[in-house]
Amino acid sequence: MVPLVSTAGQYQTLTDILEADDPLGVIDLLADPDAGRLALDAVTLLPPIDRQEVWAAGVTYIRSRTARMEESTSAAACYDKVYDAPRPELFFKAMPYRVVGPDQPVRIRMDAAWNVPEPELALVLNSRMMLAGFTIGNDVSSRDIEGENPLYLPQAKVYDQSCSLGPYITLAQAMPDPADIGIHLAVLRRHAIVFEGRTNAAQMHRTFRDLIDYLGRDNTFRYGAILLTGTGIVPDDDFRLKAGDIVNITIDGIGTLVNSVVQG
Repeated sequence: MVPLVSTAGQYQTLTDILEADDPLGVIDLLADPDAGRLALDAVTLLPPIDRQEVWAAGVTYIRSRTARMEESTSAAACYDKVYDAPRPELFFKAMPYRVVGPDQPVRIRMDAAWNVPEPELALVLNSRMMLAGFTIGNDVSSRDIEGENPLYLPQAKVYDQSCSLGPYITLAQAMPDPADIGIHLAVLRRHAIVFEGRTNAAQMHRTFRDLIDYLGRDNTFRYGAILLTGTGIVPDDDFRLKAGDIVNITIDGIGTLVNSVVQG
């Protein structure tokens, strides 16, 4: 890891870099080859966010549509319709203080029994809705709460430690084509894999630009935003996250986000 050295105090935060006309150029400018490299195990990685809101898109993969229809039979039609509707499902997920980073625990709700991880490719946007980079997100969710009534979605998804981000931001110019962005989820329990799944960003039903444009309609994001793009990996209906589980999410071009699980 190469440390970044600020120039005359101009770039002190993630927001400062994202708001630059050329974030990649700023990184090149701030990277100090003479400062020496730091070993990753010698530093603590924080979540790659400072003042940004986290938002999320839903029902962007066919697997997600099927799962949402199955968990809430009384509202199955609304999930079916939104999959093909011009307007995507978008919802607020977290403020920075509710977000955890690599090797920090995510939380499952105390009043829910059917909790699952949702591995998602996350878009890092600046205030101009420019796609500056990508990171990994885990949209931890309580399927039984949302399944009981879709109006309970905020309670199923928005609570302390319900979102993890990391381990890094890959700038947009350095990411592979969506067809080459593989997404892999593995959940370990007592060192054994109890669930594993794979998908590819090319399976998304919507484009990144479509989601970004709808998020930015009549909305101002003074410090930018992190937009989770939905999940194409949904565990089997008999799977439940448990305290002590380890969730590993790997996305090509970014790395692996690892979080333990604690009970609320």
